Amino acid sequence: MNGPSRLPAVSVYLVPVVGWLYVFFFQRKNTLAVYHLRQAVGLFLFLVGVLVGWAVVAWVLAWIPYMVVLSMALFTLVIAACLYGVVAWILGLVNALQERAAPLPWFGRWADRLPIK
Repeated sequence: MNGPSRLPAVSVYLVPVVGWLYVFFFQRKNTLAVYHLRQAVGLFLFLVGVLVGWAVVAWVLAWIPYMVVLSMALFTLVIAACLYGVVAWILGLVNALQERAAPLPWFGRWADRLPIK
């Protein structure tokens, strides 16, 4: 890959929504940028899924007496997922800067199958 091709790949991590739209509409032929677009969107979906999943479980547990404490304890999983998200974001950014197409741990292979072409 040539040097300028890494800028769109880095932009999907640094400027999420604007970078995603830029790569999606203007850089579709840049395979590195599209690959990192999938990884960044996959990371975002993972973090939103964890938060929404916790919110649903906490809401259900709130209806059961004394289970609110358990839902608050489960919030530590959300914090752990956010810390993982920061590490995965840094890893994705470093991979984009080094022009590597390496999947992010845990969900990177799933993110490769996202229908972004």
